[in-house]
Order: sequence, then structure tokens, then C-alpha cells
Amino acid sequence: MKSLNNFLDTEGRLTKFPAKRPMQTQALHYLAEKFEAGREYAEREVNALLLQWHTFGDPATLRRELFDRRFLDRDPYGRSYRLNEGFLKSLSGAAAEDGPE
Repeated sequence: MKSLNNFLDTEGRLTKFPAKRPMQTQALHYLAEKFEAGREYAEREVNALLLQWHTFGDPATLRRELFDRRFLDRDPYGRSYRLNEGFLKSLSGAAAEDGPE
């Protein structure tokens, strides 16, 4: 099975969006981790952040996928985005399973 590392360059940027859904989910999870918890982002800020973490120049697709797959929430007007609470809980649960460093 392929690893997400096969889709990352040496700087950790996504070089292409995977074709298979399980790998897409891994890629979206990776990108969602780049957002700060509790922070509101304007659409242009989401795009700018995503442009830093991929090389194929399609932040709109990535933003839409992050929202559609519930990694990000947005206000009803699409003006602001934030990490989904469920995603945040999954991150804190994973950290608790890892134990203290």
C-alpha cells in the first residue's frame, strides 16, 4: 500500500492529490493539521495556507474537499472557515493515546 510520503516533496508539500479515496483522506488529514485550532480563517487565508502546503496550484479543490469531508467548517455565507470540532477531538484523542512525551 502506498504511503502519503509518496505524495510529498522534500519540503513536505503535497505534489498531487491522490486518486484513491483512502489516500485522499490521509492527504486531507495532513493538510487539516496545518490549521490552528480555534482560529477563524477568511477564504483567502485558507487558500494561502493551502498554497504553502501543495505544489499543484489548486487550493479551491483542496478547500472544498476539506469542507465536504468535514475537516473544516465554514459559516453559512462561506466567508470564514475553522477546524471542525470532531477533527479537533480526534487529534486530542490521538495525542492522549500517544501519552506524554
